[in-house]
Amino acid sequence: MTVSIRRARLDDVDFVHTLTTHEDVDPFLAARRDRSREALVAEVERSDADPEQFGRFVIEVDGEHAGTVTYERVNERSAIAELRNLAVHPSFRGRGVGIEAARLLQRHLIRDLGFHRLQLEVYGFNERAQAHAERSGFTREGVRRSAYRHADGWTDGVLYGFVAEDLDDEPQSNT
Repeated sequence: MTVSIRRARLDDVDFVHTLTTHEDVDPFLAARRDRSREALVAEVERSDADPEQFGRFVIEVDGEHAGTVTYERVNERSAIAELRNLAVHPSFRGRGVGIEAARLLQRHLIRDLGFHRLQLEVYGFNERAQAHAERSGFTREGVRRSAYRHADGWTDGVLYGFVAEDLDDEPQSNT
């Protein structure tokens, strides 16, 4: 099984739209995100136009669409990128696809684009995403208590960080 990541293209929009609106994926993504097809087209165009600021990526397994992830530069001076919207299609879960994709993205962002720090936040109820973050090398840094409305109540936001010094010495590949 070969996992790779690449910048999304316009011909990937239908896959990304279907994935991010899937009933087993949508509840775990940021509620405020516009998941319309038009918004995804704009993200792909932005990713092409300003790749050091923003990126929408597609995750592939042996050349087949398997997931998606985005990043955005949130601090230029300190070279910080925030990772968002990691989603792996349910048919690819349980095989380490998301972990390998996260590691590929870490290497790309740090080695190729010069970021020093990567960060992400997941809902407190999303135990699978928390385990994924830790298995892919992120360090749990804190909790925003009752930070987000969810269903009929509030949920925490769990914060994770990864810095250049955390990167292993493996050569970069598959991007």
